[in-house]
Amino acid sequence: MRIADNGIGIPPGDLPHIFERFYRVDKGRSRVSGGTGLGLAIVQQIVVQSHRGTVHAESEVGKGTTIVIRLPLMQER
Repeated sequence: MRIADNGIGIPPGDLPHIFERFYRVDKGRSRVSGGTGLGLAIVQQIVVQSHRGTVHAESEVGKGTTIVIRLPLMQER
């Protein structure tokens, strides 16, 4: 699954940290204007811990960001 936007993108130096709890690329944003910084950390927990999948981000400043989620196929029991 690929989820993409055409927003401002994420600088390369911030990309390794976006799945950390409470991490915000724009340090000037408050919870009132920019969320808690938990969204991608929750996505990672669900995908990796609960479903043994993978999640990573691809981004280019000025062009947008794509989050790529891969889940293993379910086996019949």
